[in-house]
Amino acid sequence: MPIHQLKQALQSAEAVVVGAGAGLSTSAGFTYSGERFQSLFADFIQRYGFADMYSATFHQYPTEEEHWAYWSRHIWHNRYVPAPKPVYDNLLKLVEDKDYFVITTNVDHQFQKAGFDKQRLFYTQGDYGLFQCATPCHQKTYDNEATVRRMMDEQKDMKIPSELVPRCPVCGGKMKVNLRTDDTFVEDEGWHAAARRYVDFLNAHQRGKVLYLDLGIGSNTPGIIKFPFMQQTYKNPEAIYATINLGEAFTVEQIKDRSIVIDDDIGVILGQLLTEN
Repeated sequence: MPIHQLKQALQSAEAVVVGAGAGLSTSAGFTYSGERFQSLFADFIQRYGFADMYSATFHQYPTEEEHWAYWSRHIWHNRYVPAPKPVYDNLLKLVEDKDYFVITTNVDHQFQKAGFDKQRLFYTQGDYGLFQCATPCHQKTYDNEATVRRMMDEQKDMKIPSELVPRCPVCGGKMKVNLRTDDTFVEDEGWHAAARRYVDFLNAHQRGKVLYLDLGIGSNTPGIIKFPFMQQTYKNPEAIYATINLGEAFTVEQIKDRSIVIDDDIGVILGQLLTEN
């Protein structure tokens, strides 16, 4: 059984490299469509006919006040509200006693909220909890929790007060969320420090029993985590590549004999790993 193989691989691993994609947060309850979206954004859905939170982030709102009314609500419920399900907490229980490192394309900060060591985390694509200059005129990011909380508390009729529209403290121009959507993404000092720690971890574990654990990484950006994990597994004959992803779990022929592929809900499998004897 693949789940028994994965449990054995976790127990015997000298190091675990966790790669996390959108599927992990979806399993934790951060769904971007359906009932959750309808309950949180009924007014925006009624006005614009949005189908999901993701597509709504690309809409060109008529005013900055409305733009930030949507975005503050999106950020608050996907970054500052606790995860509906204990998926991240269960993952920590499985790896906390191991030599581990996490690389993720998720921007919802759930690893740190669950208690993962921030020195073992690399958020490649940004963080909902940070603002940056939209231009950008400088390479720095700013915590946004207090501002977003005020936007949430004071928005009315799908608009925030004009005085809450964020402005760059250096150039006075527009600000935006620190997300990698184009070449204006700010890689600040913290980003570069995390990137160096990740590279150092990989270099220190090129040999030995290394488990590359792919959780919910889809086909949108496989070049960031999935393909490198497969390549590292191929180069290290003692390494194992494991993936859990509902509907998108696969491996490649070159490492098939050292792959564990589980097409199922990540939260369910992590829960079973904690309870299986």
